[in-house]
Amino acid sequence: MERTAVNPVAWSAELGFNQGEVVSGHTRTLYISGQTAMSGAGKPQHDGDLAAQLALSLDNLEAVLGAADMSLADLVRLNVYTTDVDLLLQHYGVLASRLGAAHVAPTTTMLGVTRLAIPGQLVELEGTAVA
Repeated sequence: MERTAVNPVAWSAELGFNQGEVVSGHTRTLYISGQTAMSGAGKPQHDGDLAAQLALSLDNLEAVLGAADMSLADLVRLNVYTTDVDLLLQHYGVLASRLGAAHVAPTTTMLGVTRLAIPGQLVELEGTAVA
């Protein structure tokens, strides 16, 4: 698989995401449902703690990737939904450091929403991976 970043402007790459990515030669695409801070038993975790919820949401996203024999390095699209954009931006390093460690800058959209499906959840991650 070959990935080519498409960045007609430089500012997005400096923030850790690409404006677009051309993926060629891939054989598999994984569409990942929204992942939140849920335990393996389906119980919400870390009520009110966005940083901890973000870290567990990433763990859960990586678990889905791993079950498909993929990793964060295969992530080409990431949608981030949050009930508090300002608070998420304060803790964005949790996400940026994990993506940076995987040497990946997926196309990303962040949306502020009124609420998420699971009460008490502050952040949800949805992605697409290609390998």
